[in-house]
Amino acid sequence: MEKLRKHIEEITAITDEDFEAVKPFFTIRKVLKHQYLIQQGDEAKYEYLILSGIFRVFYLDEDGKEHIVQFATENWWMSDYIAYFNQKKANMYVLCMEPGEVLSLTLEGREKLATILPQMEHFFRVKLTNGYMALQARIVSLLSSNPQQRYEEFAELYPDLIQKIPKKYIAEYLGVSRETLSRLYTAP
Repeated sequence: MEKLRKHIEEITAITDEDFEAVKPFFTIRKVLKHQYLIQQGDEAKYEYLILSGIFRVFYLDEDGKEHIVQFATENWWMSDYIAYFNQKKANMYVLCMEPGEVLSLTLEGREKLATILPQMEHFFRVKLTNGYMALQARIVSLLSSNPQQRYEEFAELYPDLIQKIPKKYIAEYLGVSRETLSRLYTAP
């Protein structure tokens, strides 16, 4: 739980007493490689804070083609947020790519924490705002950048992921073929 406290304190101060009140809302879970946290049709009961490991959030289109929405690693949050916030069935999958640990938080727990501790409401608002900005930047990049530019942005933003994630998935995330990524990856 020390990682959770450090994560919260990156945004807002929290007393020992308040952190003791926060801890019961989170459940730690070990996750194996290739294990799903969420699958299409599941209830999206949890939002996850990653303590370790690498995950990918994706959906499958009608033809069974995978579309990666997000990679997530330490200190990142993930879920099928449309399903989570609306308490509906998931359309997304969340899959563990490398063994890890996550902290899970229910929507009810999130709302209660935000109500009883103003600094947690501030924390969640900042995290949600940052996530929204990152998503908007990703959409703009997909709409306005060529494959080379998208690859360079990804490599600059996530240099550690370039080495850890199979190229097939990076290509899917960037919206290019595996062959195109191979040319970009070896380009001078």
